[in-house]
Amino acid sequence: MLTGLIAVLGLLGPVAAASAEPVTERSSAVTAAATCGNTSGFERVALSSLPPEATDTVRLIQQGGPYPYPEDGGVFHNWEGILPDCPDGYYHEYTVETPGIDHRGARRFVVGSEGEYFYTADHYESFRLTEVNS
Repeated sequence: MLTGLIAVLGLLGPVAAASAEPVTERSSAVTAAATCGNTSGFERVALSSLPPEATDTVRLIQQGGPYPYPEDGGVFHNWEGILPDCPDGYYHEYTVETPGIDHRGARRFVVGSEGEYFYTADHYESFRLTEVNS
């Protein structure tokens, strides 16, 4: 019996030792993705399916401005809790112009530090993850 136990431990020892560190690394990566960046629950849309002003805003974001409103580029705090729970400062918001109004309107892009583009047409009530070509 002792010989069988030693044989089993001998087989498990190298496997456990070899996999202990990578499993820990993979686990923390999965946790980080689930905590900050899990976008699987969001409807995905192509930029071309949004109003044409959305494309204009993406171009401005990608070239670093200039933006039409001083609030553009400011930190979006995710107080609504709809976007993945990321550290404060991870998201920044940008106005998507609405023709025919004389204020910022409700349309925005909220962009994550890893390049996620979330579009809202209803001032943060809902978001759609937008596929943007960089």
